[in-house]
Amino acid sequence: MVTLDVIRLDMEKQLKADREIKTIEVQADTLEECLSDAAVQLESTVPNLEYEVLEKGFSGILGLAKKPWKIKVYENPEAIKEKQKKIQEGIFSDDELEEEEKIVDRDGIFYVHRFSSHIFLKVILPEGSGKPVDYNDIIDKCKRPDTLSVEEEQIKTLALEGTENSYIEVGEYQREAAGDAVMALDVAKDEMSASISVSPPSGSGAEISREQILNALKTQGVVAGISDEKIEAYLDNPVYNQPYVVAEAIAPVDGRDAYIAYNFETDHTKMRLKESETGQVDFKELNLIQNVVEGQPLAQKMLPQRGKGGKTITGRYLEAKNGKDITVQLGQNVKFDVDGRTIVAEKNGQVMLVNGKITVEEIYEVPGVNIKTGNITFMGTVICRGNVEDGYNIKADGNIEIYGSVGNCQIEAEGDIVIAQGVMGRDEGKITTPKSVWARFIQNETVNAGEYIIVNDNIMNSQITAKKKILLKGKRAQITGGHLFATEEISAKNIGSPGGGTETVLEVGIDPEKKQRLMELQSSQADLIKELEELDLNISTLENQKKIRRTLPKEKEDNLKSLMMRKGEIVDLSDQMSKEITEIQERLAELKTVGRVNASGTVYAGTKIFVRDEKDEVKSDCKAVCFYYENGFVRRGKFDASQVTTDVEAPDGITTN
Repeated sequence: MVTLDVIRLDMEKQLKADREIKTIEVQADTLEECLSDAAVQLESTVPNLEYEVLEKGFSGILGLAKKPWKIKVYENPEAIKEKQKKIQEGIFSDDELEEEEKIVDRDGIFYVHRFSSHIFLKVILPEGSGKPVDYNDIIDKCKRPDTLSVEEEQIKTLALEGTENSYIEVGEYQREAAGDAVMALDVAKDEMSASISVSPPSGSGAEISREQILNALKTQGVVAGISDEKIEAYLDNPVYNQPYVVAEAIAPVDGRDAYIAYNFETDHTKMRLKESETGQVDFKELNLIQNVVEGQPLAQKMLPQRGKGGKTITGRYLEAKNGKDITVQLGQNVKFDVDGRTIVAEKNGQVMLVNGKITVEEIYEVPGVNIKTGNITFMGTVICRGNVEDGYNIKADGNIEIYGSVGNCQIEAEGDIVIAQGVMGRDEGKITTPKSVWARFIQNETVNAGEYIIVNDNIMNSQITAKKKILLKGKRAQITGGHLFATEEISAKNIGSPGGGTETVLEVGIDPEKKQRLMELQSSQADLIKELEELDLNISTLENQKKIRRTLPKEKEDNLKSLMMRKGEIVDLSDQMSKEITEIQERLAELKTVGRVNASGTVYAGTKIFVRDEKDEVKSDCKAVCFYYENGFVRRGKFDASQVTTDVEAPDGITTN
């Protein structure tokens, strides 16, 4: 049922909402200028404004009969509600939160002033552990010889509850108008400020009130930039016989120019050494390269901003400059994304600024890899014009070209690896690539290649694996010591060691990775079987004790359960290994490639040749021979140069001679 009380409550709510909507009148040559001006004054944005046209403007004819627009503007109620909602939910900026944290203890404050014929009181409550206002101090301040009446009970209440930053009438006094304070208002010629000058009251004269200041501003045509805070501060602590600014123009804010926001460090002096989790600095990780991958955002052009117009205190619009646009020039291997502003990499490589242009370099070139360069990790091709010193590593997404020698290093690439001189790994170095490796010689190194390994002189005491072929092509092409795997072919001039002092093992006709995995599985399974035998013995001992005693102590019972669980784990793991071993053996058996080992010179006694898992151990030196598989055995035939691969060429622009 709708009652008068319900209607009254609804009207009060509507009145409260209407009071929260600030309405202003603006005037300008165009409707757009009016709305921009209003947005400045209401501290809002044009889309959040609503307006009513009071007087429609007219652009005139040849500048004649021109008439400005005049509109009434207010902020959209929904926008106001959204602001209030954010405030209630505690959505504040970092600056606002910091200010809250800075609040310190502050005592209560009160002000007593005489406006017109009345006594007014303002009480600000204490903060934190500050002291409240003393009621007696207020009474003393209010009572003067000219005081007619004071509402002491009201003052007592206000001292406890505060006045919500407003002045409340609490009494009357005998006013003498001749002693009133006198105010003069001065408006600056450029209309950028207005200030008051006040002479102090004498005797029982009245002080200057808010209404008097506002009326004086209105009379002088001041309609914008009026500072409620400054007026309030003046009322609290009047300033006499000197100018006091109460209104200031809203200064225009020029728009920000367009600029580029970089996603990488453009100042190389700011690039830091890499630290470990313990805070130690690895001086081999100099962090000199900023790698990027294809499609990675590198930078973004930030658009220029429109200027925010201002307003003089008399309402005259102040134009603001819009930000300037810029033209973005692109370097190599970069492009704009679909939004036309984001710059992305077209290829993998190193991002850098070259003559002000964002560029992605596919090739990283250094004179040598050492303490000056540190380890190198690069999303592209690395060219080293000198040596790679011991302990320094290279990892590249493209090719690696080294024109010097390689020491005890880790070299890893997704492309070909070319080493113009030799490799001396000292039994710790490792070279890995899914493509091919070229080198003059390889000593005491581990090399894994997905395709070919091509060597000019010799391979000594190294672990070499190639998915296709290992070819030694020079005049001193010799394999001495080590273990070499190749699926299709191993060719050299001499193989083995004179006198058989160093074991040399060559394997062909198999998948090296599968073969290696098979060996690892068989070794691990053998260890599991050994552990299982020990478990069975311990389980059997405990079970026999349980049969004799019927029960076991808790410690032994728990141990028995633990042993049984471990036995189950080992059985399951062994079954999985057996399944994988069977699959690998079937794959190796199905391998159609028939491997060959070619030696144009001598194969020395003691050399072991495996072709498709069949073994031929050379008992005495043999010359110009090839080893191949036939009918389940390793056969030896006469060396045939036409069977040796010669059509493998180095990458473009590279020579290993």
